[in-house]
Amino acid sequence: MNFAVEIDIMPLKGLLDPQGRTVKEALQKLGIEDAQDVRIGKHIHMIIAADNEEEARRKVEKALETLLYNPVVEEYVYTLKPHQS
Repeated sequence: MNFAVEIDIMPLKGLLDPQGRTVKEALQKLGIEDAQDVRIGKHIHMIIAADNEEEARRKVEKALETLLYNPVVEEYVYTLKPHQS
């Protein structure tokens, strides 16, 4: 069975986000003064094969914890749903 996974990884709320700050300043220079609290993160889409949803979640969390995100400076959320090939 295949599962579609959508992962959002963002800098932790209390940490400085230099990319977000740079983009916010650029938006303000373009006349978009209403842009507030701009934060830049990563979005990852993948299809993962697993026998069931629990196994798929274990695989996703292993990928996150060993490769995809840094728990010192980032947090993540993900959704998982069956995917028809």
